[in-house]
Amino acid sequence: MIVAAIVTFIAWYFVGLQPRFAHALVNAVAILIVGCPSAFGLATPMAIMAGTGRGACAGILFRNDEALEIFGKVDTLIIDKTGTLTEGKPTFAIVEPQPGIDANDLLSLVASLERSSEHPLAVAIVTAGEARKLSMSDVVGFNSVTDKGVQETVRGKRVAVRNAESFRDLSVDPGPLLDRAEALRKEGQTAMLVAVDGRAAGIVGVTDPIKDSTPDAIRELRAAGLEIIMVTGNNTTTAKAVADKLGIAFKANVLPQMKADVVKELQQQGYVVAMAGDGVNDAPVLAQADIGVAMGTGTDVAIEAGVITPLKGYLRGILRARHLSKSTMRNIRENLFFAFVYNAVGVLLAAGVLFPYFGLLLNPMIAAAAMSFSSASVIANALRLGKARL
Repeated sequence: MIVAAIVTFIAWYFVGLQPRFAHALVNAVAILIVGCPSAFGLATPMAIMAGTGRGACAGILFRNDEALEIFGKVDTLIIDKTGTLTEGKPTFAIVEPQPGIDANDLLSLVASLERSSEHPLAVAIVTAGEARKLSMSDVVGFNSVTDKGVQETVRGKRVAVRNAESFRDLSVDPGPLLDRAEALRKEGQTAMLVAVDGRAAGIVGVTDPIKDSTPDAIRELRAAGLEIIMVTGNNTTTAKAVADKLGIAFKANVLPQMKADVVKELQQQGYVVAMAGDGVNDAPVLAQADIGVAMGTGTDVAIEAGVITPLKGYLRGILRARHLSKSTMRNIRENLFFAFVYNAVGVLLAAGVLFPYFGLLLNPMIAAAAMSFSSASVIANALRLGKARL
């Protein structure tokens, strides 16, 4: 703008109308006024402010501006199963004892053992035992094997609750329990095998139902062009049962510390990856992803690690956040276009380019009004985001 003003001053001073100095000075000043880049300076921050405000009103919090910019470019969404696709509150489904064993007695032993655990599956079993008013006994010690199960002495009996994969570690013949466990998994349940005093005693099933809003949200996310991958620590059969119901890809038997590796692998292949989760063990992978989406119903650690938080914890919030991101970036481009057009036209008029043809010059007072109007138009366009449909 300064160079344009100097060139205009020189041109009008040597070849302009009389009084040349006055015309040269007025036109140069008009260029400096109309060319003030205030609209350019407002274009992005006004849209960001309006976009984040619209998100907050819709229950979607953006931790920083970068998240609002990048989320519209995401092409791959990794989703944790428990608490994100499902209710995150496992419920007791079934207890099936071996012949000669009473179902309530078996459930009482298992519930007594699981009372010492804070795992959601254990809580579901204990809750079921309490609901049936079964007697609970204290355990002698408590031994929890990560990702395998628990075992200890209850009422003088050695009781072990294990997943199917680790049940053989007990040197106990599972008999028909493995086939039954596989059948329950195909129904989407988590099956746990029970051994009492070195013999297979039965099986306990716990289910975590899919949220009512999940199927529709998944369809809408896929229609928006996102590749969706469910990553879970559940075994392949259980994971496949859930993934097939939702029509998405999945990776099973993925331990918490391995989830970040899944994200890294996709990023190395050129994908822009978002991760949605809600648990403590999701925090590292939320931080690794290009965009971490921490469901608002999740843990504080997960929310702290994420950069986008749908407060109600529903997947549709992710879709709304994506729409908002795209709308905001489109609004920024519109603002920059308006600012550029106003400045370009204003500078041409102020320089007197149209004077030989139409006799038009730009008075500095009109230039000041035009400059203000360009800023006002950018602000007005940005504020349209406040009514954006999500």
